[in-house]
Amino acid sequence: MPGALQRPAVVSRVSDLIGCTPLLELAATETGSRLLLKLEMFNPTGTAKIRMARAMVDAAEAAGELRPGGRIVESTSGNTGLGLSVIAAERGYTFTAVVDHHACADKLRGMKALGTELVYVVDDGSSGELATAAREELAEEMARGQDNTVFTEQHNNPANGVGYFPVAHELNEALDGKIDVLIGAVGTGGALFGTSRELNELISGFTVIGVEPKGSIAFGGPAHDYYQSGTGTPEGAELGALVDFDLLDEGVKVGDVEAFATCRAVARTGLLIGGSAGGVVYEALTRLSSLPPGTTMVALVNDGGEKYMDTVFNDEWMQERDLLDVEVEREIDELLTKLRRNR
Repeated sequence: MPGALQRPAVVSRVSDLIGCTPLLELAATETGSRLLLKLEMFNPTGTAKIRMARAMVDAAEAAGELRPGGRIVESTSGNTGLGLSVIAAERGYTFTAVVDHHACADKLRGMKALGTELVYVVDDGSSGELATAAREELAEEMARGQDNTVFTEQHNNPANGVGYFPVAHELNEALDGKIDVLIGAVGTGGALFGTSRELNELISGFTVIGVEPKGSIAFGGPAHDYYQSGTGTPEGAELGALVDFDLLDEGVKVGDVEAFATCRAVARTGLLIGGSAGGVVYEALTRLSSLPPGTTMVALVNDGGEKYMDTVFNDEWMQERDLLDVEVEREIDELLTKLRRNR
């Protein structure tokens, strides 16, 4: 990407590698519209969420809530936990991640390898259900009244959104302000709304589209289980304080079948993306041809696909859950092939 937003040639900490992630033109139309992917998997830990993990720790330190030798507690489905694991390791904090068995095993293994203490909200190993509300409750309880201990509470922490302000500057500089549509997943709301809030300070006239899994309740019901991890608001969980409907032009839902089929189709172009990113890219691809000529659409791809070899890219796992649909995958393949010819 052109401009001044460049990493130094040599850094002294892993967290110094955060940011300045690349843009990839995945697809284009005959009328000059294009879909660009902001590849956040090029951050350390392979995810955007290390941006907000660092920002939340910075804020806790600035407020005097976290001092040398302190402890961080967070409820996480994996990627936020990986980011906090890195920051805690660098700064000498103890980190306790409250998790459930819905999380991808590779994310849990990664946190443990980085020195994180894992506490399961369901500890018998038999449940694969998403337990966001129970995780939040336990994390809050573990931190309550403990000296030099902070529950970063990602769903309601303003620093979460602040952590993504640099994304807006990176996009604005790389594209010289030419951004017509910004589309991204909505979980805590930090990535999409933090980016769009700051981007509003730099440019105007762009559209913000939020994507959540079918079964999530941020954009209404009905509620049901879903397998896209690290995104959405499951039944029983409170909507994150960072979800800002004033910044949202359109909220849409994408099912697991379509999201994961897109991941698998995109993989055949040489790029591995995570499950929730598949939902974002699916929505972007299906509406690209209907956009006005010359539109630049940017999709926030907040996660790489390497952590999903046992799930999204595993035929047996997909078949057991009735998520493998050859016809849907073929249709996405054909659409992607058609649109890639115009690049």
